[in-house]
Amino acid sequence: MTPFPNYCSTCGSELEIREIAERRRAYCVNCERPRYRNAKPCAGAIVTDRSDVLLVKRTNPPAVGSWSLPAGFLEIDECPADAAVRELAEETGLSVSPEDLSLFDTNLVKHDDGRYVLVIIYRTTAAATDGTVTAGSDAAEARFWNLSELSDANEEIEPGYEPILRNAVHTE
Repeated sequence: MTPFPNYCSTCGSELEIREIAERRRAYCVNCERPRYRNAKPCAGAIVTDRSDVLLVKRTNPPAVGSWSLPAGFLEIDECPADAAVRELAEETGLSVSPEDLSLFDTNLVKHDDGRYVLVIIYRTTAAATDGTVTAGSDAAEARFWNLSELSDANEEIEPGYEPILRNAVHTE
């Protein structure tokens, strides 16, 4: 279980633990309200090129060393589509217009520490992107893969993403 925070993020007061809505929750007596810990929202982009999909090899948790779609946390002032565009550029060197993305799927990823991340997944085609695929920021590698070839090469896909990637390739 993820430990509770010790102090209120609004007023800085020490928090206490209370039973609220049948769950143990951190509560600020000073603000008179619970301090919820919600799943962190992320956004990512699946880029397809016929039967191939653009993947990055992860260097940061979760699933270090596995292949996944370019994705990352939303900034506080950023809509999910803009975050997907930013993450695609940061991790692969490709640019795309938010208008060339279509909402494709969502995925709830559980981290080893028990926390969850909600990933909002967009889809686009390689033809809609500009630039040259280059691994950047937290990607060890970036390249287009045929999912069968990826499996034949004994490469691992980040848990939970293989069915989503296969569906993206089959709906192009």
